[in-house]
Parts: sequence; structure tokens; C-alpha cells
Amino acid sequence: MSQTSRPLTYVHSRTAVLRNENIDTDRIIPARFLTTTERTGLGKHCFEDWRYAADGSDNPDFPLNQPNARGCAILVAGHNFGCGSSREHAPWALLDYGIQAVISSEIADIFRGNSLKNGLLAIVVSTAEHRWLLDNPGIELRIDIADGSIRLPDGGTIRFDLDAFSRHCLLNGVDQMGFLLQQEAAIAAFEHRMEKAA
Repeated sequence: MSQTSRPLTYVHSRTAVLRNENIDTDRIIPARFLTTTERTGLGKHCFEDWRYAADGSDNPDFPLNQPNARGCAILVAGHNFGCGSSREHAPWALLDYGIQAVISSEIADIFRGNSLKNGLLAIVVSTAEHRWLLDNPGIELRIDIADGSIRLPDGGTIRFDLDAFSRHCLLNGVDQMGFLLQQEAAIAAFEHRMEKAA
């Protein structure tokens, strides 16, 4: 079976916040690192030109280098996250860095599709909900993929939409090929019926 990653039922983590709007895929993973077809090893280059100083040391001004952001699996990102050129390396880099979910008021369509296909949960919330999340970095969230909810620390809930196919793939840790392989018996039965009918 073709796995994207392990099955993802819940994401429970503190949030890291990148308030900047229009963070494009070249900021997420610079083009010079797109020479690989491996999904692993890109985390060290995630936000490379922003995360590190010219001498290779951590940039102390980069939000994800702050102590309270380290180890967070949920990224609350500025509006229009993942815009720019299409590159699957962007979700690969985020996943390898340790991010399991990205939340924003707008996520570029191609980036969102690539993310969901590769096991990275990409959630769009309302402007008001997004603003609240941006203004409260480091809070504990529990994202339930099956019922499309984000549980807040005060017990409140933010709902999000996720198409049934993406939900199935995330919950089962499969990509499109993995999904087709899960349907192998049904496909063979259908082909057999068609052959008999011909």
C-alpha cells in the first residue's frame, strides 16, 4: 500500500505562529533544494533563508526559532500561505520539520492540494478565528480530523471543512495510489462483471 505517512487522526500540540501574509513556497523551501525526490531531509532547509543568519546560525528574529515555538506541530500562518509556484517539496519540508497541520484564513489552492495529498493537514478558518489564533501563540489545540473540529483551551470549538476523500486519506495514511490499492478487490470485481456482460 502506498503510504503518505502514518495515519493522522488527531493533532494535539501547541501552536507556532508566522504572522506574515503571502508566505510563498520559495520562502517555505528555496528552489535550490528542489533537486531531490525524497520526502525526508528537507526539514533542515524549511524556511532556510529566513530561519538562518548569513553565518548559518539561527536567526533570533525568526518566529519559529523562539523557544516557545520549538517542537510545535501546528503552524498558524498568515493569510494566503503557500502561494507561488507549485512544489510538493513545500509540504514535504514542513512535515519533515515536524509540522503536521497548517491553519490560516487562506491557503493557496495548489499548496493546499499538495499538502493534503502528502499527509499535511491544511485548514482554512474564518478571518475572526484566524485573527484570534494569531493573537494567541503557543496555545494547546486538539485537531480532530474525523469530525473536522479544533478544540480550544477554553473548551470552545472551531469547525473546518475537509472533503471526504482527503479525510479518508489522512485518517488511513494513504495517498491517491494507496487509496486505489485499497479498492483493488472492488475494481477487480467490477472488471469481472464487465467482462461477463460483454
